[in-house]
Formats: sequence, structure tokens, C-alpha cells
Amino acid sequence: MQEIVFDSSLPIAIGSDHAGIDYKTEIIAVLEKAGLSIADQGTYTHESCDYPDYAHAVARMVETGEAAVGILICGSGNGVCMAANKHASIRAALCWADEIAPLARSHNDANVICLPARFVTLAAAENMVELFLTTPFEGGRHQRRVEKI
Repeated sequence: MQEIVFDSSLPIAIGSDHAGIDYKTEIIAVLEKAGLSIADQGTYTHESCDYPDYAHAVARMVETGEAAVGILICGSGNGVCMAANKHASIRAALCWADEIAPLARSHNDANVICLPARFVTLAAAENMVELFLTTPFEGGRHQRRVEKI
């Protein structure tokens, strides 16, 4: 993995619903292998559950500074993204292609990536997470736009 652009002294918060648990487990393994600290906010089973519970837990950790960034996974990615974006300081981005993840970071200063487990491969999801974690915010003209969010 390339160099992480976030505070690596803080964990990465991650959460999913039942549709995203398999991807979550695999992504955690990849990130831990890279030496990163993970704060797994659930779910821990394949039993049907409510995605907002996990999205809010991850968003709170990022919002309060307990986590550097967040990763959320559900079937479409939309539900967790909507829930996370209810938090004032969260800029959660739904990513479905390699090109979207770095743009979410470089142009929007996204601090939570949301992935659609039912619509992307595991390899694509892992690659988007790496791109998200290693792409810096460009600032400049994008800063004033982010401030308007």
C-alpha cells in the first residue's frame, strides 16, 4: 500500500450491514496486514440488520476525532452514505469505480468512503479503499467549495 494521507496514529473506523460483512472482513484483513489500526463497528453476523446503526457509529468516531477516516459498506452503498452524511462534519462519498474514490478525496475532502457490495467486486472495493486512503485533498479552489457544504 502506498503512503496513507491520514493520521495513522488513529484507527480507521469501519462498519457494514449484513450485505457488506464479507467485504468488511476482507478489507479489515488487508488493512491490518498493511499495519493499520482498525475500529470495527459491526455488524458481526450475516443476520439482517439496520445499516444506520453502523453508519452512525462510524460517523461518530470520525466526527469526534476518535478515528482518522471511515469505511462503510452496504448493499448499494446509498443507505450508509445517507446516514453518515447526517453528521455535520462528515463528507461521505459513495464510490463505485476507481476514478471516483480519488476524486472524492482530492476534490471533496471526503472523510468516509461508502461502498456498494452488491455492485462492485471485492478487488475493486479493496482498490478503492487504497486509493481513498492514499489520495490527498488538493485544497485550493476545492477548499472554498468544501467550506460551502
